[in-house]
Amino acid sequence: MSARKVAGPGSFNEVTVQARQTQLLLSPEAVLIRKNGIEFRSPKPFPTWTEMTLTLQTPAEDEALVNCTGVVVGCNGNRHSGYAISMVFTGLTPQAEAQLATLPYSALA
Repeated sequence: MSARKVAGPGSFNEVTVQARQTQLLLSPEAVLIRKNGIEFRSPKPFPTWTEMTLTLQTPAEDEALVNCTGVVVGCNGNRHSGYAISMVFTGLTPQAEAQLATLPYSALA
């Protein structure tokens, strides 16, 4: 799986990650998008196999939203430095996949 960091703050406005009782609003700089998933830092741990929803808000004039679901496959870190969360997309619709493919990418991270 290749990792690419989304290029600059113009790629999308914000990322919302939501689990059953938790919702995180992440800045574009805190997110690493992969071909099949996403990585981000969190102040809270998430148990492996937690199902989550993800919304990317694009900076386009219509502020299009990309909605995805995923499962946490990794959570490393501690309460002092924060947690690195790895999530794999599940059931990605062709429309969401196409929207993710259009995001501008920088060099491989």
